[in-house]
Amino acid sequence: MIKIQNLSKAFGRQKVLDDVTLECKAGQCIALIGPNGSGKTTLIKTILGMVIPDAGEVIFNGKNIAHDWEYRRDIGYMPQIGRYPENMTIGQVISMMKDIRRQAEANLDTDLIKLFDIPSISEKRMRTLSGGTRQKVSACLALMFNSKVLILDEPTAGLDPVSTEIFKHKILKEKEKNKLIIITSHVLSELNDLVSEVIYMQDGKPAFYKSLKEIRQETGEEQLSKAIARIITRQTHAISESL
Repeated sequence: MIKIQNLSKAFGRQKVLDDVTLECKAGQCIALIGPNGSGKTTLIKTILGMVIPDAGEVIFNGKNIAHDWEYRRDIGYMPQIGRYPENMTIGQVISMMKDIRRQAEANLDTDLIKLFDIPSISEKRMRTLSGGTRQKVSACLALMFNSKVLILDEPTAGLDPVSTEIFKHKILKEKEKNKLIIITSHVLSELNDLVSEVIYMQDGKPAFYKSLKEIRQETGEEQLSKAIARIITRQTHAISESL
């Protein structure tokens, strides 16, 4: 569904993406993780067409995104920090997005709007919202248009425990629909029950891209955070011995 081929990007002298090649398929729920500055955000923004690479290409459903901007209609994106017109109400923001996307009402997914009880707060203005409530709005907008691909950047940041579980359950339901889901998060414990694959970025390129099952078998750890720590420690030790 998404092929990334020899992708490179630098900002000044800093190389942020270094010849990245990946393939992400429908039905996968991928954790895109790594330390700060590893290239995760730039990779996501390149997939979304918000960053133009210096070299390489992104292929979406067989088409180079550089020549077909319509592909973004098939992506639901939830940013880490949602930025909306501060004077608009929640209801107005949702209506505005419906007008922009022009999708038939019957094809909209309003599950999260109902589960988060958004109608009861629809008259609140965006500037008055807490971080958690703003995050709920972002989640509703990302999933509302039944996109084939979901890209969720720190999706549970600021959500209360109940809302987090509601959202995680919804992500699992979307996964069952054979969608491609890419999630970035620093809270790895929240990914244990969600993801099927893990891409670990380091120094602008994937250090590894493996299935969660393979990672658990390789490390003997059930918890993703512990398994990742074992793999990175082994790789660091191997590099040290080779020097």
